[in-house]
Amino acid sequence: MLLGGIEAGGTKMVLGLGDEKGNILETYTLPTGTPEETVPAMTDYFASRNICALGVASFGPVDPDRNSATYGYITKTPKLAWRDYPVLPVLQKALGVPAGFDTDVNAAVLAEVELGAAKGVKSCLYLTVGTGIGGGMYCEGKLVHGMQHPEWGHIPMDVLPEDPVREGFCPYHGNCPEGLASGPAMEKRWGKPGKELPADHPAWRLEAKYLAKLCATALMTFCPEKIILGGGVMGQSVLLPMIREETKTLLNGYMTAPGFTDLESVIVSPALYPVSGLAGALLLAKEAYCE
Repeated sequence: MLLGGIEAGGTKMVLGLGDEKGNILETYTLPTGTPEETVPAMTDYFASRNICALGVASFGPVDPDRNSATYGYITKTPKLAWRDYPVLPVLQKALGVPAGFDTDVNAAVLAEVELGAAKGVKSCLYLTVGTGIGGGMYCEGKLVHGMQHPEWGHIPMDVLPEDPVREGFCPYHGNCPEGLASGPAMEKRWGKPGKELPADHPAWRLEAKYLAKLCATALMTFCPEKIILGGGVMGQSVLLPMIREETKTLLNGYMTAPGFTDLESVIVSPALYPVSGLAGALLLAKEAYCE
């Protein structure tokens, strides 16, 4: 069975072919231009490859509600050319195959649960920390949606006293994880991107404290067995141990299950990065084909 997958990102579209066992057989990347530029190129790629089904894992916000008239739309994205764009209906009409759709982070968590770092768990949160911050939730064997997909990057968050800026950079909320701890927020605060900051720069301890607040919030609410931290910002090797340390400080011994004293096995890196989202898109395609 040949399946097609798209990890639709704000700067690039990662297309791929795979099989029902989760093997990625081929990938192809193109820049995210306007829909008029990008969608025909994507349909041309898949039309010549005779796929059985397609899965789309998209940047958001999106409408993931199958019962909605706008299911498969990218909705109120700051990328204005894609706002309220029916990406799934357009692709499905062009290709004539079954198609599945979800957020990029929900696809990533699905892939990590079925194939990667969270294999076998009943609950998991996948947080991506990069151009934005987003989270995909998996609980009791299902992806979590709601009225809209959960927005882990936009939870209200106070500015820490040691932060040299006094207001976050999110255009909607100012002080939220995305406004305080995303890659662009780091660059605006420190004057250069995180990849150019040395490991001993104070930026990383501050970043760890903000991301630990997000992890502690997750552990205090739906208590996932795994929190997977992916995305470009997590490429700094000192960051993950700092996040575990700061999370443990925030929990302050209150949570007593064994996992809370062993955060090294709870807060982890993705096993499939950088293809978690694409692998998840292929799983969405498989699910659509089998329905």
